Amino acid sequence: MRRAVITGLGAISPVGASAPESWQGLLAGRSGIALLDEDWAEDLPTRLAARMAVDPATKLDRVAARRLDRAEQAALVAAREAWTDAGLDVSTVDPNRVAAIIGTGIGGVGTLLANHRSLRDHGPRRLSPRMVPMMMPNGAAAAVSIDLDARAGALSPVSACATGGEAIAHGLDLVRLGRADVVVAGSTEACVNELTMAGFGQARAMSTRNDEPQRASSPFDRARDGFVLGEGAAAVLIESEEHARARGRVPYATLAGAAITSDAHDMVAPEPNGDGQIRAMRAAVEDAGLSPRDIGHLNAHATSTPAGDVVEARAIRTVFGTHAPVVSAVKAMTGHLLGGAGSFEAVATVLALAHQTAPPTPTLADLETGLDIDVTRDRPRPLRFEAALSNSFGFGGHNTALVFTR
Repeated sequence: MRRAVITGLGAISPVGASAPESWQGLLAGRSGIALLDEDWAEDLPTRLAARMAVDPATKLDRVAARRLDRAEQAALVAAREAWTDAGLDVSTVDPNRVAAIIGTGIGGVGTLLANHRSLRDHGPRRLSPRMVPMMMPNGAAAAVSIDLDARAGALSPVSACATGGEAIAHGLDLVRLGRADVVVAGSTEACVNELTMAGFGQARAMSTRNDEPQRASSPFDRARDGFVLGEGAAAVLIESEEHARARGRVPYATLAGAAITSDAHDMVAPEPNGDGQIRAMRAAVEDAGLSPRDIGHLNAHATSTPAGDVVEARAIRTVFGTHAPVVSAVKAMTGHLLGGAGSFEAVATVLALAHQTAPPTPTLADLETGLDIDVTRDRPRPLRFEAALSNSFGFGGHNTALVFTR
């Protein structure tokens, strides 16, 4: 099988308008979480969210922006950045060897709600003729494929919070199997609205610490009480090592291994013993040709939910034992990007490896009793490591793990 490398990165997140800005935001411990001031949020138990640092529409021309849902806009921004960062030119790449894999957890729900209001208030003739392509979950992948002339496939994984990790894992498969030379892989989400927030609120999954927004997302902390909804998108440019070498491109990292498992347990709760998570981490490390002791840094899924963080911490300890890597939980700053989380945190993991620095977890003040893992605190931690792992787990029991090496 061919080796796959990461040659480009793109992101638009609550802590930055690009991948470099987001990385600097993470290193600075900057929180993207704020109290919502919209009227519709007044009666919600949770009035916190982490919106993108800039409106993605401002990074696109007006015509393109009007034809895309906010989630699609963000995906296109991130994909274009990854493509440009990789130094690729559409005119010099065989489009039949380029694929786009862009997933989402929910899709264009903003478009759906806006058109439902229009239908209710003004009748069917006021609906947008672009409503369907703007709301369909594969819309982001289609938009990226069209924009980059990617003809080797436009795939759209939809696996809740594991979506971004799955997209990258599938991209690795395409390159390894020779079905594509270049894959733009990532994920997106933009669903900060009344319906979504009320729904998660009813499930009691979200933090209600409205009086301290910037500390509300507190992974692994004893005081954690749920996640904070975020939005954003990220993409990585996966390329065969041969293709990158032929054009003289030095990669950020090697995408050395990936694994996808499922709990087959519950629609919301993780399997209590972390079986699926354990199998995903072990399989990804094995797929990379490594042993657990080779992993020096781990980007945890760590949503700040009472049950989820405990299960993941114990799974990490089970897999790595006394050689457990240094753990970062960047949702402390970005909130939970849902479908966009896995790809954004993969970008963070690649940059951590490239810069030999584990991002901080600035809201962690009191580590939950019995977790027994080494989590960064209020400042970045310089490290010397050759391999890093990124976890993504989702509602429905979806688990992914990605391994990157220098």
